[in-house]
Amino acid sequence: MNWKQEYKKLLLIAAVFLAAYFLPVGQNRFMQSIYEALALLKWYAREHVLLCLVPAFFIAGVISVFVSQAAVIKYFGAGAKKWLAYLVASVSGTILAVCSCTVLPLFSSIHKRGAGLGPAIAFLYSGPAINILAIILTARILGLEMGIARVVGAVSFSVIIGLIMNFIYRKEEKIKEQAQLVIPQAQESRPLWQTAFHFFVLVAILVFVNWGKPITNAGVWYSIWAYKWWITSFFGILYTISLLKILKLRVVPVSIGLAATIAAALLFPAQPLIPFSLSVLATSIIISRAPGEPQEWMASTWGFAKQILPLLAAGVLAAGFLLGSPEGGQGIIPNSWIAGLVGGNSLFANFFSSIVGAFMYFATLTEVPIIQGLLASGMGKGPALALLLAGPALSLPNMLVIRGVIGTQKTIVYVSLVVVMATISGMVYGWLF
Repeated sequence: MNWKQEYKKLLLIAAVFLAAYFLPVGQNRFMQSIYEALALLKWYAREHVLLCLVPAFFIAGVISVFVSQAAVIKYFGAGAKKWLAYLVASVSGTILAVCSCTVLPLFSSIHKRGAGLGPAIAFLYSGPAINILAIILTARILGLEMGIARVVGAVSFSVIIGLIMNFIYRKEEKIKEQAQLVIPQAQESRPLWQTAFHFFVLVAILVFVNWGKPITNAGVWYSIWAYKWWITSFFGILYTISLLKILKLRVVPVSIGLAATIAAALLFPAQPLIPFSLSVLATSIIISRAPGEPQEWMASTWGFAKQILPLLAAGVLAAGFLLGSPEGGQGIIPNSWIAGLVGGNSLFANFFSSIVGAFMYFATLTEVPIIQGLLASGMGKGPALALLLAGPALSLPNMLVIRGVIGTQKTIVYVSLVVVMATISGMVYGWLF
């Protein structure tokens, strides 16, 4: 018998027992924190799983199956042109209005297909950090200088952090580059424009179903929000055409799925989630029963869901318990403590703000009103920018999934780089303004 292993098990059992024995059940703060953890999980399930993660899983599946490894390596591989790889990765967030969790399936997919660590990390950071809607909202609510600082910081962060990660693990990347040189150029199963069209339609659906309501009831952004489900329906029609013409699926099952979705939209005009969910279900059934690439697409999509969803659920529960839900509830750590610790522009205030932002979960666009409230409570401008640069790109659920993709060491290095750079940027900004 391996007594060392048995002692570890005994210590684990003892730790669980002591934690259960001394649980402060009945104390208001503890019970409120449990409520906030469940409230955040419920909110996340309602607001993000169907509209954000599910389309992202399907997009990741498209990258994994329909985009050849040779194509990923050409633009993102360890031996790709650095300026092109980092340029594409660093501005990707202007197209994808995603949060720190929704970007994970996409990051995992391009990483598995052979993308270099640097460009993949740049994409991972930029996806949620350089959201064009969030930038505009930041400039309008928090001031033009804060909006400009966020753009400059986010774009430069994605490139600098990617380059540093690539430099630290240059030996691994060199081995990967040499291995990719011997990978033969795969014969594409269809013209590139067809794969690009299918990918574009799915990305458009992801963008428009998550289009947030602007602060004013006028203008282009509001008009897009007001008609976002009509716009999504248009891309849904293009998606149906893609299934028939590009993926060559049978007309009868696709027509049945389309008819069911239209019927649900007519029966429940005020509840667009019902036809949207029905379309997802119909797609899943149809492509899972079609042999060849469609079936592989579904298998890859399901693989990403199995890998990511359990970790996200655990992370969301932990984040809600510690910091509360985005609807104003407080977790085990009082909000007043946080607001009191991020006043002024000291090194500690900026560092603490970066750490809190790194672990806290921000849904797309929610970071702006949260920081507006913290500024009103006495938060300094420097720590506010630090929170803006660290928060949207990271979260506790996000870290757990990243660790499963690139390992513990690389995850720690990546998170540390984001926190350090956010701290420095916050101090410089606070000194200037």
